[in-house]
Amino acid sequence: MDVNKFSLAGKRILVTGASSGIGRATAQLCSQLGASLICVGRDAGRLSQTLESLIGARHTIVLADVDDADELPRLLQSSVAASEPLSGVVHAAGVQRATPLRIAKAEDFLSQFRTNALSAAMIVSAVARRGVAHPDGCSVVLVGSVMSVVGAAGLAAYCTSKAAIAGLVRSAALELAAAKIRVNAVLPGMVDTEMSRRYRAAMAADQVRAIEQMHPLGLGEPTDVAHSIAFLLADAARWITGSCLTVDGGYSAH
Repeated sequence: MDVNKFSLAGKRILVTGASSGIGRATAQLCSQLGASLICVGRDAGRLSQTLESLIGARHTIVLADVDDADELPRLLQSSVAASEPLSGVVHAAGVQRATPLRIAKAEDFLSQFRTNALSAAMIVSAVARRGVAHPDGCSVVLVGSVMSVVGAAGLAAYCTSKAAIAGLVRSAALELAAAKIRVNAVLPGMVDTEMSRRYRAAMAADQVRAIEQMHPLGLGEPTDVAHSIAFLLADAARWITGSCLTVDGGYSAH
């Protein structure tokens, strides 16, 4: 009997940042592929909207702030206790704030590092704990950024926080392979989300055009990244770990 290795049927998957953008698109796609979802976010109203958009049953929402990094292991453990071990975890929550270096303070770096990198590290730590990951295997996918490898003026704090994810992915992949836990990341370019629209709104029109022209395939949609994440979650990617998959419309090809 042929088995569709791209299916997520029967998998329990937790997604942070599921109230909007890439996180919401990922949750929606995973539900279409047969998974049951635990959607994590800070906004109850938006999470409820995500929940209503999912296909199938057995989906739940959890209100949590990823900035409270010490709580993340307990969050995953309690989510498993209420349902079943996780076959997949997607960490899509994150922030992006522009701060020129000449006026940057330590907190500008620390706040973005806390949300983007420290939370990712504690998510991976939580998956490594007894009973959280499914014994048949679990795939962790972290959402990084292409800016971690190409850089951008005014985004040193953001780029630094996202660059840390690459090191985390490689180290965690080696440490957790014996437990059948795969750890990878996707590195999106500019995606048309609410966060990126706020970022572009603060720019001059010629700056926005320049960014768009740097993406040969145009700006991405949340679903473009979600499809890459779904692949890494699926059994089709069973031999992939420790990798950072660039999904940037050609931005980094320059």
